[in-house]
Amino acid sequence: MSQQPPGNIDSGVVLDGSYLAASPTPAEAVALAPRGAARASAIRGHEPVIIGTVTVLLFFVVWQGIGLLRDRSPDGLALGPFLFVPPSQLFLPAPLDIAKAFQAYVQDGRIWKDVAVSGQELAIGYVAAAILGIILGLLVGWYARLRYALDPFITFLYATPRIVLLPLFIIWFGIGVESKIAVVFLGAIFANLVKVARSFGASDFQLFRTIALPGSVPFILTGLRLGIGHALTGVVVGELVAAQFGVGQMMAVAGATFQSSKVFAGLFLIAGAGMLMTFTLQRLEQRFQAWRPKPN
Repeated sequence: MSQQPPGNIDSGVVLDGSYLAASPTPAEAVALAPRGAARASAIRGHEPVIIGTVTVLLFFVVWQGIGLLRDRSPDGLALGPFLFVPPSQLFLPAPLDIAKAFQAYVQDGRIWKDVAVSGQELAIGYVAAAILGIILGLLVGWYARLRYALDPFITFLYATPRIVLLPLFIIWFGIGVESKIAVVFLGAIFANLVKVARSFGASDFQLFRTIALPGSVPFILTGLRLGIGHALTGVVVGELVAAQFGVGQMMAVAGATFQSSKVFAGLFLIAGAGMLMTFTLQRLEQRFQAWRPKPN
């Protein structure tokens, strides 16, 4: 006895006692196409997040697996003719070890003081660099003679690693937050200044206000995003050299006492803050992408 389809019996054929579904009619295909296209488009739109998330999860699973292998077979695991010896916990703590170290860091209460100090250094130095860098970048990009006058100084400071100035900053400002703010400021200002200065050039105020300034907004946001990495580098390195509090200072002490799990905890804390700030500015860049001047 043949199996009949639900609904319209004419939507298929019977062959050897089995029902074979027919292809959708042209009208049905037209109705289904937009839904399928929309679904495929939605999946493609989330592909970066999905692939990135899966990759990160696999990375941490493998990393934790190495830690478990180390606990069970500290002498190594034979893989055919090869012997895989997992690195010691001192060199590569497992993710769960880092999580425990971070939990202890939070429970100790020191984290709040360190984050507050590092955040103050980052906020003051970065905001001051952004304000001055944008204003000076607009002026340098607008007035050619001013650019000629300041270009040697800008080139000199841009080519000089700001870290080598830290001993001078410590002499001038001491080992408090002021010297770290100075390092952050110099690290972030040039990303803003150079990007803005190269973004436009014009001849009168009306053109500046209506065309050049809006056109420079995407470049300003790019400079702000690029300045984040320099600013965070200044915070951490400044605290590694000389500081009383801060996440970088905590990492320096932990490294000197061979607490690698705590060093990784500080690393992820700094990297997480940098990623959050970078993603936020990337979203702003995308919103103002239409303002970017088009090449002729």
